[in-house]
Amino acid sequence: MTKLDKNEIKKLIPHREPFLLIDEIIEMEPGKKAVAIKYIAPDDFWFEGHFPGHPVTPGVLIVEMMAQTGCAAMLALPENAGKIGFFGGIDKAKFRKEVVPGDELLLTVEITKTKSAMGSVIGYGEGKATVDGKLACSAEIQFVLR
Repeated sequence: MTKLDKNEIKKLIPHREPFLLIDEIIEMEPGKKAVAIKYIAPDDFWFEGHFPGHPVTPGVLIVEMMAQTGCAAMLALPENAGKIGFFGGIDKAKFRKEVVPGDELLLTVEITKTKSAMGSVIGYGEGKATVDGKLACSAEIQFVLR
């Protein structure tokens, strides 16, 4: 499973519009890494209020895009099928570049560690989001699959 369109992504993760925030997955190594794209459109729901006259994608949504990318990588493992990924934490988040309408945001998440605890899978990933090769955001994310 290397490339996934939006309908195939929906088979892995439970997110739906308007909160499915990744458009395609262009690279996947289940349980280890995923690379996704979000095409930032002028009519994306957040631009109406963030900010009128100066539309910028909220940093928290960029981190959510990374989380959905990492979640897809973990839920692609057969043993995790049908589970839901919840945020466990965000560390070392840095925002370096504004992400604006017309940008193609490349989201890369590498899973660095997983462990089982009380029927859940707890995992850690390193994420980065780039536009035209320039770093827009980086963060360490933690998740829980139930």
